[in-house]
Amino acid sequence: MRIVSLLPAATEICFALGVGEDVVGVSPECDFPPAARGKPVVSRTLLEYEGKSSGETSRMVGERMANGEALYQVDEPSLRAAKPDLILTQGLCEVCAPTLGDVEEVARRLPSPPEIVSLDPHRLEDVLSDIAQVARACGTEDRADALIAALRARIDRVARRAAHATVRPKAVCLEWLAPLFLGGHWVPEMVDLAGGVDVLGRAGEKSRRIEAEEIVMAPSLFPRTPKRNDAERWVG
Repeated sequence: MRIVSLLPAATEICFALGVGEDVVGVSPECDFPPAARGKPVVSRTLLEYEGKSSGETSRMVGERMANGEALYQVDEPSLRAAKPDLILTQGLCEVCAPTLGDVEEVARRLPSPPEIVSLDPHRLEDVLSDIAQVARACGTEDRADALIAALRARIDRVARRAAHATVRPKAVCLEWLAPLFLGGHWVPEMVDLAGGVDVLGRAGEKSRRIEAEEIVMAPSLFPRTPKRNDAERWVG
């Protein structure tokens, strides 16, 4: 099977399932495991965000979206050269990767249209289900069972240790700094499992923009998870 993965998480899943050798195309962000870095890149961002602050990047994204312009592009010649049987993509975030609609449009023009599997997780359980979904498409269900069981065991170990904590630290998790965006989906769930309290996020809900005034709970932890580079440079 020839697999193109346009999503870093899907690329990591493929390697974890033992089908890394079958991956013939990736996105620019697919850098783990290290072997993924040598794969042909078949998509690209249309934003010039290098050296830009979080605020500057947000303004560029807003302008392009207001004009109906794409943020990412599938490189059709490279995709044709890859001759994929399977394309792994996502439908969760339209500012993080090529949209599902764009991927489907390009795939229809290929001589042999591939199967497309789109991942759309919102809870931690969905993340594990996505592993099973990728495995079914790749024909590696038996490997997925073992991988998912190992991940569940790790999650359970963390939860058991956290259950003995005498203090549950309050936390605000941010994935973008200017404007402020809360980490959503499974992030609040992870905070809870680790023994904390996400004072603004709600498990399963989308990431959302907030104002600084909303951070009124005086959290004792302030995790920062900006998508690219260091937090200080991204404020602006």
